[in-house]
Amino acid sequence: MLSVSGTRPLTFKISLPFPAFSLKTHMESPPRTISTSASHSALTKSNVEDVSDGFSITLQEWQGWGAVSPLPAKVVEIVTDLKLLEKKIETQMSFSGHRGKLQGDFRMQEDKKHRATYQALGDSEKKLQFFSARQIACRLLGSRGYLCQKCWLPLEEDCMCSKVKPSSLHGIRFWLYMHPKDFLRQNNTGKLLWQVFGVESATLCLYGIAEDEEIMWNAFKLAGKDKVWCLYPNKNAATKTVQDAFCQETSADPECILTMKNADKALNFILIDGTWSNSAAMFNRLKEKTKSIWGEEDLPCISLSAGASTMHKLRPQPSWDRTCTAAAAIGLLSELQLLPQFSSSGLDKQTEAVDDAIDILLEALTARRLRMGRSITRRGAYKQMIGYQISLLAVMQPCDAQFFTAKLHHVVFLDNLSFNIAIQRMMGYWIDLRTQPLTEVI
Repeated sequence: MLSVSGTRPLTFKISLPFPAFSLKTHMESPPRTISTSASHSALTKSNVEDVSDGFSITLQEWQGWGAVSPLPAKVVEIVTDLKLLEKKIETQMSFSGHRGKLQGDFRMQEDKKHRATYQALGDSEKKLQFFSARQIACRLLGSRGYLCQKCWLPLEEDCMCSKVKPSSLHGIRFWLYMHPKDFLRQNNTGKLLWQVFGVESATLCLYGIAEDEEIMWNAFKLAGKDKVWCLYPNKNAATKTVQDAFCQETSADPECILTMKNADKALNFILIDGTWSNSAAMFNRLKEKTKSIWGEEDLPCISLSAGASTMHKLRPQPSWDRTCTAAAAIGLLSELQLLPQFSSSGLDKQTEAVDDAIDILLEALTARRLRMGRSITRRGAYKQMIGYQISLLAVMQPCDAQFFTAKLHHVVFLDNLSFNIAIQRMMGYWIDLRTQPLTEVI
């Protein structure tokens, strides 16, 4: 999740053919066991090895989910422990939903065991690694044979891979610093970046997984601190805009153009992929590592310009100035494209490719909810928030509170708009009002 700052609005495509809704709502699926499910493909079965060999997940399976690191040792250890516990208590593992949640008697036994193990770890780093590895291990086992490894959607029903068009990205490398609880989430948007650009240009790094973090920081050390940026609102240091941070000269900078063509000198952008409640701890970990490597705690941070398009309809955010991971990448590429130094790089094509992928994901998730007979609107939540948002908008433009109220109710009335998009449109109207008469906006 990323934040935007209030400078100039971005303009990129937002299409509205599909209803928007809160995708955090849990979408149930039948309980699944990992040993006897008849739906497992031949490839999935080939990835299961005897627990006596030390692990039951192969490198091929691990990297099939989007990882580039070796198979994490801690994940292997926890998977092994789960399999041994299954044999010990003679109760088969089963999972509910789509997030690798254990259920039944096995869950109760495993919960006691893992809590005792966690409490026995005195070191905070070991606790983090254990927490992350356990989250990932359960998600791997619970999703095996059920989710597509590429798009993280149900393989037999909702796979969207055939619709996503790949696009090459040169001179820029995104690092998806992902919280374990977002790993294999069906509505996660960070995964779209490596689906579109490939793992060399958009690389997954899981928070608390030593093998992943080592690869990321080795790349940063090789690139140098001046080639590493984090899209995050750092409250303890000045956060630059894209225009302030990169090649502010009015004419094309040869060094920037060379960077875009030279993969070894690529610009590295960290996108923190997790909920806002988790992002603070993730950012603090990045700062601590920055200090240990370069002697400075402040990690160079940039923010995006505010605009109605930076909040995509796919996933609601806590406030209007925050956006999902893929939309943040779109915003960054869009702003870079506006700079003379990057104008010839064709970043508009990459921007469109990611935006199309977001729409495809939204369509797939919408179709899934319809197929399951679930509502695709959140009108109750909209109505509860109307008063607060109208008050906020009225403070911004007191003389036009009645106008904002009418506009907001009109937008909320439409079934295919999420509440957050409604607010974004209100913000767009307000921005327009600063520069033109009210009659022209209406």
